[in-house]
Amino acid sequence: MKAVFIVFNQAHSERIEYILDYLQIRGYSWWSDVKGRGSVSGEPRMGTHTWPEMNSAVLCIIPSEKVDDLLEKVKKLDQINQEVGVRAFVWEITQAL
Repeated sequence: MKAVFIVFNQAHSERIEYILDYLQIRGYSWWSDVKGRGSVSGEPRMGTHTWPEMNSAVLCIIPSEKVDDLLEKVKKLDQINQEVGVRAFVWEITQAL
């Protein structure tokens, strides 16, 4: 099993939800109003007058065989408009209750 953490501009919220539904990823945790800045070229998302946009984030624990499909969909979403921004990170899950 793998943990996939996806951080995205809130403009992508419906698209991320659609991807999860399309891939039949039912279980996830969702955080709204996530502040931050991309490590390469992303603009800050701080919810302030200067940087008004915000991110959201989702964490899902999925079977390893679904990871490539999920990352492929996230990459395609990012390629549509790279300035809006979406990133995904994957961790190995060694135990779960």
